[in-house]
Amino acid sequence: MSSGPTPEGPGSVSGAPNLPEGFADTFTSRYVDTGELRLHAVTGGDGPPLLLVHGWPQTWYQYRMVMPALARDFQVVAVDQRGIGLSDKPEDGYDTGTIAGDLVALMETLGHQRFALVGFDTGMPIAYALAADHPDRLERLVVGEAPLPGVTPSPPLLLPPPLNARLWHLTFNQLPAEVNEELVRGREAIFFGAEYDASAGTNKLPDATVSYYIDLLAADPQALHGSFQVYRAFPTTIAQNEQRKARRLSLPVLAIGGAESSGAMVADTMQLVADNVQSLVIADCGHWVAEQAPEELLAALTAFLAPYRIGAPA
Repeated sequence: MSSGPTPEGPGSVSGAPNLPEGFADTFTSRYVDTGELRLHAVTGGDGPPLLLVHGWPQTWYQYRMVMPALARDFQVVAVDQRGIGLSDKPEDGYDTGTIAGDLVALMETLGHQRFALVGFDTGMPIAYALAADHPDRLERLVVGEAPLPGVTPSPPLLLPPPLNARLWHLTFNQLPAEVNEELVRGREAIFFGAEYDASAGTNKLPDATVSYYIDLLAADPQALHGSFQVYRAFPTTIAQNEQRKARRLSLPVLAIGGAESSGAMVADTMQLVADNVQSLVIADCGHWVAEQAPEELLAALTAFLAPYRIGAPA
């Protein structure tokens, strides 16, 4: 089930800073060999399985504040995506269909045939792909703070300055490595710092948290490369989503947006592809929901996942 040594260093449970008290008593880092690649997952808790999928430019760590409470009711699996954190970083396979397949293989290797799924930011299109491509795997789906490439109406090229500050990375990140990576390398604090600031709204993340994410990317050129690869694969993902739209989702979906970020756009997007969508907009919250509004997110997850937790049919 696990492969190789115990994960160590800043990207692991044992090396990550400022974790909630007692976190390491419940959660451990492990490498899981899916047969295609080795993924880093943080696992712990009791109950039905719950997979947490992070966004850009983050890792499993974004869910640290809600994981201890979730672990009282669920077997929590927080994964580093392909190309990110301590997971393998192959050159190819960053379309959402392939990454969704990675996660199905991860959960199957861990012994979980069916599970609930939470995905924010880039984790949202990955979660949608998994729900559409593997409908027999999911019980309930929670998504937040992202568009779906090829589904959500695309914003215009010219935007008001506050929106441009939040969204310009969507095109920049798709550029070839010799452009965006060469511009960012050595200037990670400028590039990623601006993204964290602009997308936070009024409730900024602590400087230490932002520095932790930036340092992980600055320390490993492969991680910087991998962080852009999901964006470079957008043309493939868009083509896949054109096909997925014909297979509407029937499972319960909770769509979450921060009031100072995506707001109701998340639910509006999911209603284009799913029949059973609940909407939640969290007040006084920007893009980084799990870290800016952990109590509100936890309350929403607890209520929405309750039928799954007690075994009620979807």
